[in-house]
Amino acid sequence: MKILVTGADGFIGSHLTEALVRRGDDVRAFVCYNSFNSWGWLDECPPDVAGEFEVFSGDVRDPHGVRTSMKDCEIVLHLAALIAIPYSYHSPDTYVDTNIKGTLNVVQAARSLGVHRLVHTSTSEVYGTARSVPMTELHPLQGQSPYSASKIGADQIAMSFYHAFGTPVTVLRPFNTYGPRQSARAVIPTIITQIAAGARTIKLGSVHPTRDFSYVSDTVGGFIAAAQAVDAVGEVVNLGSGFEVSIGDVARTIAEAMDVEIAIEVDSQRLRPENSEVERLLADNSKAKSLLKWTPEFSGRGGLSRGLARTIEWFTDPANLSRFKSQIYNV
Repeated sequence: MKILVTGADGFIGSHLTEALVRRGDDVRAFVCYNSFNSWGWLDECPPDVAGEFEVFSGDVRDPHGVRTSMKDCEIVLHLAALIAIPYSYHSPDTYVDTNIKGTLNVVQAARSLGVHRLVHTSTSEVYGTARSVPMTELHPLQGQSPYSASKIGADQIAMSFYHAFGTPVTVLRPFNTYGPRQSARAVIPTIITQIAAGARTIKLGSVHPTRDFSYVSDTVGGFIAAAQAVDAVGEVVNLGSGFEVSIGDVARTIAEAMDVEIAIEVDSQRLRPENSEVERLLADNSKAKSLLKWTPEFSGRGGLSRGLARTIEWFTDPANLSRFKSQIYNV
């Protein structure tokens, strides 16, 4: 089937594009237009994938370009978004344009072109701090940052097209995905790159909040399963490992795996505003297991350790480490 992946040049999108190509799917990769003619991480794809997919350069904020990119596609996997929470504090308008209006452009085009399935990417951040755990898809939505508020809006736009027009939408809600290629604005790459660059006092924000970390291949598997699951149309589905760990514990686990001793220094510029920090996230993934027939391979503490080992191996390769500016705070 012809599949369009928006945000294909990014962290999860590039891994997803590669997985689809290896399955034998006909993939059109929507990448963000830029004057450098960069395809993001797709410029680095391995030889068995390179040249085996079509590239469309555009911007999800442009409805005409979005519609053009979607022609002849039967499945759309919509990942394009602005995702950095700190950046959303001082540039929230861009998040409304990209995440909400961009999603509107995608669902409008999917409706008019008769796309067979649209999988829209949400985020666990829409839940805010857990009121109960594990967190099911019925957990209240709390916009504790402009980013999370924009994703709540995008999710509601997507589902409104299912309810109003019968557009075959599935909203997939990944918890904290990590792995090779992730931006250093995320906490796991932040820790690894600082240690790999020689730092032994690691600068972080709050270390007490807990997260449910999902290795990128598990998240990719969830997207592929959602695109195929008939019963997932009109549903919101969590993707999470079901294992909860604090940021501080993750830092210590990484340091142990890298065989170093570290001290943690709280850097005030990395702290979220007082009422914006999400204190706790823990996924209930039972719906994904039942509807998508999906089970995380990297679950529990053992799964986290295996995923971190793969992530550390990638980031500590000098060719990869050189891409990251570990000495500065990446907003």
